[in-house]
Amino acid sequence: MSRLRILVLAPDCNPDSITGPLISYSQAEALGKSHEVTLAIRSPYEDVVRRRRPPFAVEVIKLPWLERIYYWTLRYVFKDDYRSQALTAFGYPFAVAFEWAVWRRMRARISAGEFDAVLRLMPITAVLPSPLAFLLRRGPIPFVIGPVNGGLPWPKGFSQADNQKQWISSLRNLYRFLPFARSTYRDAAAILAGSSQTCAEFVEFRDKIFFLPENGVSNSLWENGVRRGERSEKLELIFIGGLVPYKACDLALRAAAPLLQSELAHFTVIGDGPERYRLEQLARDLRIEKTISFCGSLSHPETMQRLRQADVMVFPSVREFGGAVVFEALALGVVPLVADFGGPGDIVHEEIGFKVLLTSESDMVSQMQKILFVVAQDRDRLERLRAKGTSYARDRLTWDAKAQTITQIVRWAMGQTSKPDLPPPKLLAATVASPPKNGIVGETGSPG
Repeated sequence: MSRLRILVLAPDCNPDSITGPLISYSQAEALGKSHEVTLAIRSPYEDVVRRRRPPFAVEVIKLPWLERIYYWTLRYVFKDDYRSQALTAFGYPFAVAFEWAVWRRMRARISAGEFDAVLRLMPITAVLPSPLAFLLRRGPIPFVIGPVNGGLPWPKGFSQADNQKQWISSLRNLYRFLPFARSTYRDAAAILAGSSQTCAEFVEFRDKIFFLPENGVSNSLWENGVRRGERSEKLELIFIGGLVPYKACDLALRAAAPLLQSELAHFTVIGDGPERYRLEQLARDLRIEKTISFCGSLSHPETMQRLRQADVMVFPSVREFGGAVVFEALALGVVPLVADFGGPGDIVHEEIGFKVLLTSESDMVSQMQKILFVVAQDRDRLERLRAKGTSYARDRLTWDAKAQTITQIVRWAMGQTSKPDLPPPKLLAATVASPPKNGIVGETGSPG
């Protein structure tokens, strides 16, 4: 088929950043390899994007006064806390202003038939609506939004989640009453949902919603091979993430403690944060400090080098939207052990890793201990999971693979092809699925 002409919206796209800005650049870059992409961004990110010499055209939207207000508030009011949900709410008028400016700039070109579709990659959060969905409701081209994500509840009964919920969370559903909130999803031709939670939130649009994880992996991960070094007699465990309560590194250490005490494993912890001192004290209390390496924050290349040397990633985060590090672990042949919740729970399945239900702290630790003992004693099983996980990442989780999926969805929205047959969202299928025994989800024949 011919190359599509796609107008992509990603106001804060930034290849030198992390999370959403990097996600949007990586996906736009992958789409640009196959299609004629025009990326609309805000002016502060023009230089950093152009320096990469991307395979797409760049349309810069300038909102000088609004940008000054936004960045002043971000610095002096929110103290550069990008995790603040209040900051998300504060971003509403800026998101609307950006798309209105895009419409004013690009309306004539859209009407002249220069584009086949509009794809909004950012904002990723589902609570910031799009005026363009309303403005394009009668055509001439379809509006596609996503992957959007958010709304993951805080689990009850976990100290890792206590006091983490922000006061504004209780007001989240009020976004539905904001201008353009209803029309965004009503008028979109297709909705890409980044998680099963988001699929469930927009279940009324089930006929046009598609599950597509927000994260992806770069083909460059395989440039230096998958594994490094000979397989150690000890099981090499690893945790990568910010040392904050909800990442639940403490549960990982407690689960690994019996193996570490028996010197059957070694544990590498990469990341830093306010929990580091408490975690180091926990290691001493458990008498496993000699078998744990707290590495602090490392560069991404060095982190990937350490990850290549690991066997199992123990990542029981109790509230994780995307879980990009789980994608990277799979790509590099590291078997993930995660909580069956949020992004990791959507991605990991029984042929590539293990996941445990969010029952209670003690029960999760017990479930993970059983799994770790089994994989420590059965390396052949670990190798099977490793091989399937790497293939799964190559086939489904790369940015290029995701670009192919987005292409299918956009062509369907344009009326060119039949509806893509994609895997169903987990939560929508949960009503017909039975829960796993003992709350453990893993390769067929999981330990009970």
